[in-house]
Amino acid sequence: MSRILIIEDEEAIAELEKDYLELSDFEVEIETDGKAGMDRGMKEDFDFIILDLMLPGLDGFEICKKIRKAKNIPILIVSAKKDDIDKIRGLGLGADDYMTKPFSPSELVARVKAHLTRYERLLGTMVASNEIVEIRGIKVDKTARRVYVNGEERNFTTKEFDLLTFLMENPNRVFTKEELFREIWDMESLGDIATVTVHIKKLREKIEFNTSKPQYIETIWGVGYRFKV
Repeated sequence: MSRILIIEDEEAIAELEKDYLELSDFEVEIETDGKAGMDRGMKEDFDFIILDLMLPGLDGFEICKKIRKAKNIPILIVSAKKDDIDKIRGLGLGADDYMTKPFSPSELVARVKAHLTRYERLLGTMVASNEIVEIRGIKVDKTARRVYVNGEERNFTTKEFDLLTFLMENPNRVFTKEELFREIWDMESLGDIATVTVHIKKLREKIEFNTSKPQYIETIWGVGYRFKV
């Protein structure tokens, strides 16, 4: 049974989320204080974290940043903040998804299931020998989930790794944001495809010599992105 940690100071919302998730056979814990929530998220073995941004003790951005540095489990931000800058900041810190309050509890459960299914499938992938994808100095070890740029290892979040691997395994092919969102996030109508733009930006920061003149991940204006061989 997957364990989920909800870090949310509005108890009525947290309990509603918990009720719906427990009906789907998840084990759910709640923390209403930011500092306490971060401590539990860091020390205990949770499979998923639902995180509010406006919290007492420590805000959600800082929690997301610290947990992401230590763990690759899916993080879903749920917040009343509707500005795009907050979404971009949260996703840039390593969150996998962002939902704006108010929202349907059923949609929350659907997103949690989609992210967990993807994550668990990746963790369960076992091969006899390491699968390597390598293009022009970028080496992806799919088995060990490690990335090297010109021999130097770089750290990637789960979704960043998945996106980079997918693009490198399909070089010179142009993908729309919608196609990438469906492929990497396993969702169609759910979520915000701006997530793709944010993750492409983070990838470029980690693999490109000059992000203003990318040599690997090209933007095909009006269409999408491709990984150039």
